[in-house]
Amino acid sequence: MSHYTLDAKRMMCPMPVIRTQDKVAELQVGDTLEVTCTDPGALNDIPAWCRINGHEVVSSSENNGEVIITVKVGDA
Repeated sequence: MSHYTLDAKRMMCPMPVIRTQDKVAELQVGDTLEVTCTDPGALNDIPAWCRINGHEVVSSSENNGEVIITVKVGDA
């Protein structure tokens, strides 16, 4: 199991979700991906994408205008 990061700052919807999807496609089941973005909509959009595609949101937070979401890759 490995941990990866994705910088999706200064991208607006739907780009944070698309970049997350593209990166997750490169990873293995059980890997985690920490996505940092500035689009507040990502707090809803990325977890919704995870539910649809069988991945798990491990944590999410918002701090000083940055949204940080950690996704655990499922076996979708």
